[in-house]
Amino acid sequence: MPYDPALVQPMRDELTRIGVTELVTAGDVDVFLAARPGTAMIIVNSVCGCAAGMARPGVRLALGHSIRPDRVGSVFAGQDVEATARARASFAEYPPSSPSAALFKDGEVVYFLPRHRIEGLTPVAVAAELTRAFDAHCGAPKA
Repeated sequence: MPYDPALVQPMRDELTRIGVTELVTAGDVDVFLAARPGTAMIIVNSVCGCAAGMARPGVRLALGHSIRPDRVGSVFAGQDVEATARARASFAEYPPSSPSAALFKDGEVVYFLPRHRIEGLTPVAVAAELTRAFDAHCGAPKA
């Protein structure tokens, strides 16, 4: 049973406040991923404790890095069911995982951070994982 949207809104806001685009429909995901060339990251957000305590804070820290994806979007597992399914289809070689993050370069997945690698990390360690991927795949620093 999905959570009350009013209870989930603060979890969404935590990412949208820092410029992450909410992808709430399958069409939103299609448009987001069709924008090329460049880099994009999709975060699969969720209500779980590791999303709240590790993933979202780690994403916030990582997006403060001088090198980051051109676009960042999020889907919310258990809430935006069609959008989440479409996003997961774009990185189907990885088992469904929430929270998670997929980094794309020119439409191809170049990095994936699943839940089992997030669990037990600090937000700083999650950010370090992501910024290493940004440094490897996202090019020059962003202003």
